[in-house]
Amino acid sequence: MDLRCLMPLCLAAAICFCHGRAEATLGEPADTIAKDKKALAAVSQKSLSSARFKVQQMASGTTKTAIREYVSPTGVVFAIAWNGLVHPDLKVLLGSYHDDYRKALSRRARNPGRREMKLVSERLVVETWGHMRNLQGRAYLPALLPEGVNIDEIR
Repeated sequence: MDLRCLMPLCLAAAICFCHGRAEATLGEPADTIAKDKKALAAVSQKSLSSARFKVQQMASGTTKTAIREYVSPTGVVFAIAWNGLVHPDLKVLLGSYHDDYRKALSRRARNPGRREMKLVSERLVVETWGHMRNLQGRAYLPALLPEGVNIDEIR
């Protein structure tokens, strides 16, 4: 594979990462900010940075749900987390990983009354928990977790 093909993608991700734009679909570069915000009818809120990752928070006005997207130093979204009145549209946030989620969901045994769920596929982990008016969850790609990041930091 010719590495020159990857240069435009790496350059775009680096530019967006440096400028603090960190909203994107899971597993994709951080430069898809407009797509998620538009699809979720969300507005940007706060942004936090650490040496290991950046977090961009947005809020969906229609669903009253806060969504946090975690971006690695390489400019790729490796995890998302949310809390609010409803779970966000995971089809939008999981992007190409949504099929993994659906397949894992279809294999899961029904467990009436349980509010917690953990789905694990070869590439993706999705966890949900909470109660009415405080639904929470996270999804992450274990293979893309930056070195030194503890999964408990994704919340």
